[in-house]
Amino acid sequence: MRYDSRLSGVLHVLLHMAELDEPATSETLAKAMCTNPVVVRRIMAGLREKGFVRSEKGHGGGWTLACDLSKVTLRDIYNALGCPSLLAIGNRSESPQCLVEQAVNASLNQAYRDAETLLLSRLEAVTLAALSADFHRRLAVRGGAPDAPHRHVS
Repeated sequence: MRYDSRLSGVLHVLLHMAELDEPATSETLAKAMCTNPVVVRRIMAGLREKGFVRSEKGHGGGWTLACDLSKVTLRDIYNALGCPSLLAIGNRSESPQCLVEQAVNASLNQAYRDAETLLLSRLEAVTLAALSADFHRRLAVRGGAPDAPHRHVS
């Protein structure tokens, strides 16, 4: 089963960007996301359209945050990504002739809607500032210094 990890990857790089005092290039962000710079540019262009980031061209240019972390929720970023599918499961057939399968689909569809509603409300409740605060708590426990935001520690 293949998962859509764009939301996780974008949140990851946005938090890295929050720690920087200078623009981050697509190449740098691509390394943090383990993807191609073209993919980063495409994703970041969508975030730029929504006003979450801005880009600067030329020497010393790159991507910077253009939003207040306390005002942006995980759902805002999810929406900016085009609302990718939240669940990786579905019905065997969408229009079954079998009455048993119709009953199964009706029950599962309600469960899927309930799960998506709960997940979306949770995404709405968490801000980028809350994620940043959690990162800083974890960094303090490790005894790390925030001056090296791109160093991943295991």
